[in-house]
Amino acid sequence: MTMRTVSENIIVAGFGGQGIMMLGKIIAQAGMLSGLQVTWIPKYGAEVRGGTAHCMVKVSSEEIASPLVTEPNLLVVMNKPSILKFERIVKPKGFVVLNASLCDYVVEREDLSVVSIPATQMANDIGDVRGANMVALGALLKLCPFLELSVVVAALKDILPTYRHKYIPLNEKALYEGFNFRN
Repeated sequence: MTMRTVSENIIVAGFGGQGIMMLGKIIAQAGMLSGLQVTWIPKYGAEVRGGTAHCMVKVSSEEIASPLVTEPNLLVVMNKPSILKFERIVKPKGFVVLNASLCDYVVEREDLSVVSIPATQMANDIGDVRGANMVALGALLKLCPFLELSVVVAALKDILPTYRHKYIPLNEKALYEGFNFRN
């Protein structure tokens, strides 16, 4: 059995309270469950809830030399300030997931694959606006399938504290809604 090569440099960005750090942790945990090497680094603005937040995640089938992501090939942005800050550093032929519910921005770089998804609205329609991060993750995994959805669902169980496990079905639904979104 041959193991596939994975080398993803990811930035997830938005404002505090959107589940940015949780999204990064879920990607990292799913990577570990898949037998891959991972790193996760959080970065907060001066204020946490409502302030800027982003995290850097690396997922690789090879050893990771540095945890810093300076040129992401995958970018998930949940608000306009985040796309304005990070779009320019995405590698050519990279992938961007943009939360169109909170960002009326059009990515004009022709060297990027972009999914503009109304993640916040979709999560609200499902039943909880806090699932927007999972909608965005589902869209990312459709665009660039470096992790299996079933492994991401298993990672939810590891990352969420036990008292929040009641939200796993809602998060799973949001993940699949994002995955099945047609841009």
